[in-house]
Amino acid sequence: MGKKSKASDRRSSKLLREYLKDSNRSDREIAKILGVSQPTVSRMKSKLLNDGVLQHFSAIPDLAKMGYEILAFSIVKFNIENIRKHIPEIEKMARGWAERHPEILFDSRAEGMGVNAITISVHKNYAEYKNFLADAKNTWGKFMFDVHFILVDLKGGVNKPFSFKYLAEEKEK
Repeated sequence: MGKKSKASDRRSSKLLREYLKDSNRSDREIAKILGVSQPTVSRMKSKLLNDGVLQHFSAIPDLAKMGYEILAFSIVKFNIENIRKHIPEIEKMARGWAERHPEILFDSRAEGMGVNAITISVHKNYAEYKNFLADAKNTWGKFMFDVHFILVDLKGGVNKPFSFKYLAEEKEK
């Protein structure tokens, strides 16, 4: 059983790398690459999804071509003494706030450089970003101690576009 499990793990890892490279390919195409049947790929794919290794399949768009000009990294330090007894309620509030803002791509607790949270968001222009920032300050201002922002001009030069295919290439080395 141990050998079969290790072989299965290796095949699942290979399948994951293939999806990281290009998830738009059919199970049949990937089966040929892996040297297994199409139903085997379909079962492996279902297992990766059920186990939460893959959360969903999604395209990675060119945000500038979609009309976004700004990628914002918002780095927040909360006043921990003010919120310590309210953390579960604040976390629930944070999840709801993030879900109401489709421009938020990622939002999480964070650690390092004295910060507690990070939000990554996209904005069509600076005015939209300023509205987002005002809403964030209005919602979270009483809990925040300090906020720093890094704004990336999406229409400027990009040295390496965002993609998960690089992870697949790294795993193969």
